Amino acid sequence: MTAPADVYDALPAEPSGTAVLLLAGSSGRLEQGRADLLAAHGARVRAMRWFGGLGQRPAPHEVPLELFLAEMDRLRGDSDRVALFGTSFGAEAVLTVASVAEVDATIAVAPSSVVWAGETGGDWSSHWTLDGIPLPFVPFEPSWRPSTDPPEYRSLYLQSLRRDPVVTDAGRIPVERIGGEVLLVVGGDDRVWPSDAFAEQIVQARQAAELATTVVSHPDAGHRMLLPGETAMPGGIRMARGGGATADAALGALAWPEIVRMLHLR
Repeated sequence: MTAPADVYDALPAEPSGTAVLLLAGSSGRLEQGRADLLAAHGARVRAMRWFGGLGQRPAPHEVPLELFLAEMDRLRGDSDRVALFGTSFGAEAVLTVASVAEVDATIAVAPSSVVWAGETGGDWSSHWTLDGIPLPFVPFEPSWRPSTDPPEYRSLYLQSLRRDPVVTDAGRIPVERIGGEVLLVVGGDDRVWPSDAFAEQIVQARQAAELATTVVSHPDAGHRMLLPGETAMPGGIRMARGGGATADAALGALAWPEIVRMLHLR
């Protein structure tokens, strides 16, 4: 069970019937502000820390998917619908979880189409495990070096994808197995990783399975999205994320009506 210090519950005054499991990315933060925003419009939200917390993995490295599945089961106990909402590594998480579990809606901001490598104590492995077994993952190109300060990691991810097509294909998230609706939110100036290319791959895989995917994008937005009323959060790993407050807010304004529709918000 996730420790109380590693979750934040936002409860609506007038429930819409939808519960949301809300995940941040590599910052490891609890998305309290976003949870409160969604709850103000009717969602029952549980934001959770999924690494670095009490009894958790110290980094995004072999994090058990059962951690998320257990929280989804708890949310089903008091809601008609359960949705997953994640950003960056959190988006990778929600897409991976949705591919192995029943979910009504999946919202992935700055998504990945593959499972990535994670490291702790010099040991490299998959971000995720299921039944104690690491999921297939894409390792990083060892020769890559940043050419900017702060570093832009987009080229690292692109080079890593091209290293071995067989390994990359094995690490692909099977998004065609995801039931319910899927929303991808993408900034065209994402300098962390190629979320625009990832979104195209996700759409193509789901189209091949005759499944629809909603994509919301803005050409000038970066890796982060700001929903109406949100302000940029400091912190996280030092890196270039692209975009800026104005463009990231414009992306959020475009995404908000789809989020309202998918989560049955008021």
